[in-house]
Amino acid sequence: MSEFKMPALGADMDHGTLVEWLKQPGDHLTRGDIIAVVETDKGAVEVEVFEDGTLERLIAKPGERLPVGAPIAIIRDVGERAPSAPATPQAPTPPPVPPLAPRVATAAAPLRAAPQPSHTHRISPLARRRAKELGIDPDALVGSGPGGAVSVADVEAVARAAPPPAAVSAPAPSPASAPAPSAVPVMRSVIGAAMARSKREIPHYYLSHTVDLEPALRWLEAANLKRPMAERMLYGVLLLKAVALTLREFPELNGQFVNNQFKASAAIHLGVAISIRQGGLIAPAIHDVDKRNLSDLMAAFRDLVRRARAGSLRSSELSDGTITVTSLGEQGVEGIFPIIYPPQVAIVGFGAIASRPWVVGDAIEPRRVITASLSGDHRVSDGHRGGRFLAALGGLLQEPGKL
Repeated sequence: MSEFKMPALGADMDHGTLVEWLKQPGDHLTRGDIIAVVETDKGAVEVEVFEDGTLERLIAKPGERLPVGAPIAIIRDVGERAPSAPATPQAPTPPPVPPLAPRVATAAAPLRAAPQPSHTHRISPLARRRAKELGIDPDALVGSGPGGAVSVADVEAVARAAPPPAAVSAPAPSPASAPAPSAVPVMRSVIGAAMARSKREIPHYYLSHTVDLEPALRWLEAANLKRPMAERMLYGVLLLKAVALTLREFPELNGQFVNNQFKASAAIHLGVAISIRQGGLIAPAIHDVDKRNLSDLMAAFRDLVRRARAGSLRSSELSDGTITVTSLGEQGVEGIFPIIYPPQVAIVGFGAIASRPWVVGDAIEPRRVITASLSGDHRVSDGHRGGRFLAALGGLLQEPGKL
């Protein structure tokens, strides 16, 4: 027997709320099966099992908020026999209860519809709060995400379709009753706490390197001309693949620092920083990026962004990341020095593509360049190795055919 515990879905999580069980006692479990849905401050997450077995017993109940590491179920290992149930004495049969006379509804007591079986909706905390602000019952919503997951966009769509409430006149508020400054949003507080911990505990160093992206962009433009519009690739996919391939030579940047010890990862799972429309960031991982071809990686990236914004991610996507890549290119920022996302030990940043005069051979040409940056953990690497990583990354982007 082994305990299945509330997972740590990122460094910024200390509690989770069990939304629903998707497996029941007696069900056979295979590694990768979704066993439950847990709600965090960043959305609803599908929780996976990481070993085969049989679900023996449920400990936590839907609606319970539990700390990370708290046992929520018992799993029986493969080959382990089920425990025999202890014999219990037969309970005496209670005497029959005479039927009650039916109650007749009066005019003063309006009739109500019979209660329907309750159904647990998958809705992110932000969507639930937004529904409350707009006066919408969150339990009556059906979302557009997988399994009917409800996002903020779904809530606001319902609000737009609803008729406007009747206007009510109210006296102007006096200065004494003016609204107080709004509190910091929950997600922003959670992100702030995680980043404060990172800066406090991790000795950061920062490096940047300007890379000639012209060869990669020309290669991408030619490749996209041969593809249908829906299958065309973004240049960001080239950056992800280049980072993953370069990491093979720099294992000290790829892994997690846990219990005062660094464990390098043989697999390369890139966390991708994704902005959520309602505000805030989340960094789920794409698994085995170095082993994927560019078409597969593009499809995985699109799917990850869609599910992150719909609040439908898997627990492994939030806990398995070995390094994170972030970009502010769409906002026109040319350089970024990001904070490491613990327990990882490095993060790579990319700025916007900019046209610059560039020396090519003996001539100066206008070229499209990008600034790549690395924030590293001095406990496991240093500026010398970090500099070699960025140089190798830039060199690989000069040969896009190798991606």
